[in-house]
Amino acid sequence: MTIGQNLAPPRSTHALTQAFGAGAAIGVLGGMIGLGGAEFRLPLLISLFGFAALSAVILNKAMSLVVVLTALPARLAAVSASEPAAHWPVAVNLLAGSLLGAWGGASWAVRMRSATLYKVLAALMVLMAAALLATHSTTLGTLDLPLWAQVPLGVVAGFGIGVVAAIMGVAGGELLIPTIVLLFGQDIKTAGSLSLLVSLPTMLVAFARYSRDGSFAVLGANRRFALVMVAGSIAGATLGGLLLGVFPDQVLIPALAVILLISAVKLARHD
Repeated sequence: MTIGQNLAPPRSTHALTQAFGAGAAIGVLGGMIGLGGAEFRLPLLISLFGFAALSAVILNKAMSLVVVLTALPARLAAVSASEPAAHWPVAVNLLAGSLLGAWGGASWAVRMRSATLYKVLAALMVLMAAALLATHSTTLGTLDLPLWAQVPLGVVAGFGIGVVAAIMGVAGGELLIPTIVLLFGQDIKTAGSLSLLVSLPTMLVAFARYSRDGSFAVLGANRRFALVMVAGSIAGATLGGLLLGVFPDQVLIPALAVILLISAVKLARHD
């Protein structure tokens, strides 16, 4: 992939205002469904702000990391730390795969041709839409597997989630939460806390891998832009949390899934 491609599209004060507004809108959407909203941020970075695919992924990863670091203390304040701590083997099981997946996914992303990466991102957007519908629009059961099957499946699932999270620059909660519920039989609340504990080290590994590539310079070239968008995301997520339950899931979730599918089509057509 060409290093330096669209590292720093021209930024005006108006563009920074747009960045804050877009970040806030994404934060509200994510807050209303209990997620960070990074899957909605990625297509905006490409289509609205003109970043090339890899640059957008790296920026998205950096912003997702900040949002997760901000959300973690608030989550632990709302949920007793002893609750996720009691289920630490689940986090370790998933991390055994997700850390390797994150390194591998980031390595693949930096080696892909731009045109290929756009198509891969489009396919992953469709996956995220399906996961969103499955998690929020249906009642998730459990597979009730024996430990000898549960552990290797946890490693494999973690690896896949790590790959997806690294390539898209997201935290991966959209995939982690249903995996923890289905595979390990945890309730949604506990799964949400455990997903953050898995997401953070997984994101750090992908971030470390991206830092070895020349395209990582996009962060230095767009530091102000990224900070403004993160500030908008955090403000929006706070508002979105307050609006939780205002819009019925029967309306909100399909609408968000449609947004992801439209974004997927646009990315697939991107040159």
